[in-house]
Amino acid sequence: MGDALTGILPWAAAALLGGLAAWLARAWGRSRVEAAVHRRELGVAARRAAGIMAVGRDGILVHAPDGRILDINEAACQVLDKARSELLGTRVGELPASWINEENLPVAPGAVFAAPAAGLPGEQEPFLVGVVPATGAAVRWVQTSTRAVPGAEGGHELVTTLADVTGPRQIRAALARSETQFRLAMENAPIGMVLTDRQWRLVEVNAAFAQMLGVPPEALVGRDLSALSHPADRAAERAHVQQVLAGVGTRFTLDKRYLRADGQTIWAVLDAVLVRSPSGEPDQFVAQVRDATEAKLQSEMLAHRASHDPLTGLGNRAAMQEELSEALGMPDAADRVAVILVDLDEFKEINDRYGHGAGDDVLVHVGGVLRAACGGRGTAFRLGGDEFVVVVRDPQAGRAAFEIATAVHRALANPVRTQQRRFPVRASLGVAVVDDALLATGMSGVLAAGDAALYAAKGAGRSRTEVYSPEMDVPEVSRHGLHHDLTRAIEHGELILHFQPVVDLATQAVVGHEALVRWEHPERGLLLPGSFLDAASETGLAVPLGLEVVRLAVAHLVRTRPAGRWVSVNVAADQLGDGQLVAAIRGAMAQYDLAPGRLMVELTETSLDPSPRVRQDLVDLHAAGVPVLIDAFGTGVPPLPYLRDLPLAGIKLDMSFTAGIPEDPAAARVARGLGAMAAAMDLISVAEGVETSEQATHLKAGGWRYGQGWLFGVARATD
Repeated sequence: MGDALTGILPWAAAALLGGLAAWLARAWGRSRVEAAVHRRELGVAARRAAGIMAVGRDGILVHAPDGRILDINEAACQVLDKARSELLGTRVGELPASWINEENLPVAPGAVFAAPAAGLPGEQEPFLVGVVPATGAAVRWVQTSTRAVPGAEGGHELVTTLADVTGPRQIRAALARSETQFRLAMENAPIGMVLTDRQWRLVEVNAAFAQMLGVPPEALVGRDLSALSHPADRAAERAHVQQVLAGVGTRFTLDKRYLRADGQTIWAVLDAVLVRSPSGEPDQFVAQVRDATEAKLQSEMLAHRASHDPLTGLGNRAAMQEELSEALGMPDAADRVAVILVDLDEFKEINDRYGHGAGDDVLVHVGGVLRAACGGRGTAFRLGGDEFVVVVRDPQAGRAAFEIATAVHRALANPVRTQQRRFPVRASLGVAVVDDALLATGMSGVLAAGDAALYAAKGAGRSRTEVYSPEMDVPEVSRHGLHHDLTRAIEHGELILHFQPVVDLATQAVVGHEALVRWEHPERGLLLPGSFLDAASETGLAVPLGLEVVRLAVAHLVRTRPAGRWVSVNVAADQLGDGQLVAAIRGAMAQYDLAPGRLMVELTETSLDPSPRVRQDLVDLHAAGVPVLIDAFGTGVPPLPYLRDLPLAGIKLDMSFTAGIPEDPAAARVARGLGAMAAAMDLISVAEGVETSEQATHLKAGGWRYGQGWLFGVARATD
């Protein structure tokens, strides 16, 4: 029923009921025919009143002035949670329910069922009240009003309506809570949130979005959201908006840029959703804007690091190969492309004498020299160590390469100033200008030609430039070719380990093995480490090679777990410092549940660079239960500070001292002194190069616990 009918029904029912008795009395005095007619009419009226009481959605109570309930409909019974038979005759002040207002304060029943304040007939002003049934049922909220109507005997009766508004009230409350929650969420969200109309004009913005753009929130309302974008991104944004408005999807996401008020460009992720009206028409957009500037910068930094040398900032080997491959792929590459291979003269001596810090300063200086010498005609790359390559692209590549090489020699004529010293730095350069013949050999052939020219420059006295000619001997395996082959060897499992036993000098029992890497080359046969380890370091493959050695060593330990012997692997300083190798070791230890001490690391003393990053790797290995030994101990300059400052577990005596026993008294004294020191410091002590029983006896007496050498066995593929 409609609202109008709801208001009429209580009055109509009350009027019919109140006048029923009077009408009956008048009818009784008439003729019996008239009485019969009136009885029929009375029956019709009664049925109508009963129907009105029954079908009404609102509760109706008819009560006498003294409060007795004369009639009540089913809707009112449901509000009070009682049957009709239990309520008839009850006074309204004694109904099984209590009454409260919107502040949860009690309301007297007399106020709910009060007669009109002034005169009869009349109607009480409606007001909202909560009904709390005594049965414990849920509170029902009703809009109540009371009307006075004529009674059966000339008096009056009261009709009270209880219009149940619980549902609408709950809906309104839920909408209010939802609105409040949305406002709070929008205002306090840590990311930008905006509301726009269907034309993409800002209606509301939160503080986070305004702060992101560096303007007050009120300055943004009414503006086109796309107008705040970087000019290059506006068209794409508008196209997405129009696409959604046209019915293609309901939302879109964009990685885009915004312009701050100070002119700074920021990156953001825009996620917008179209909200439609109940009729299905586009109404407004709700959008989130997340500042992605830091993530974008980190992504770009990672991409840069993947293709650039972290020390010099030049491109790395992967970037060089990409550049050279692209250059050689040009249709007119012949005579327009050249490579310059640069190798520093006597760089190893600088590293060994003054340390890696000085060496790094030299490499940074050389990187700057190459960058400046290229002058836009070529791109310089650092491949590893002191090896650099310049890829030249120029219509006259030969001339450009010669001018770049001349500029490099001229700039290197000035000594490098570092650590309050002046280092003279010289370089040998090999140039290969791509012609049709070299072009046919591909990238590896071009680099091999550059290598041949570089070897010629070194052979002719160094500190000079040589240009490749077909008469030069191209090395069978250049460094670049070796890099390719060694990469393939790691990927295809061509590297294997041989194991040399380490014995307890007191019992002659085998307690462990040193793992020595070998390369089963498909064409050149079994290669010893000396033929490829230096090249691996120079070409940036030291870490991948180390990872493969660790993998093979761990697999061996898992296979030989019952024997309980340790395996040590050799690690160079350039394999430490970035955490990659250490993470692989720790991961393997945990994955295969290897006991602490089963895997050891041997670190060559002369290659040890105790930088903070290397120191952290050593600390992590110690924490993982991986002992670190200094290999070739006694040959470096500062061994004792290393033992004091670094988390080292032991030392391996260099074989040069062992070889002098017993003929060289000085070597014997050094061996005894170092052995006593190791015992006093509770270090693992291994003497290398033991070839005779006499040497083993002398070393045991000098405090050395373990021995390794031909006396106990050579390295073999299986222990």
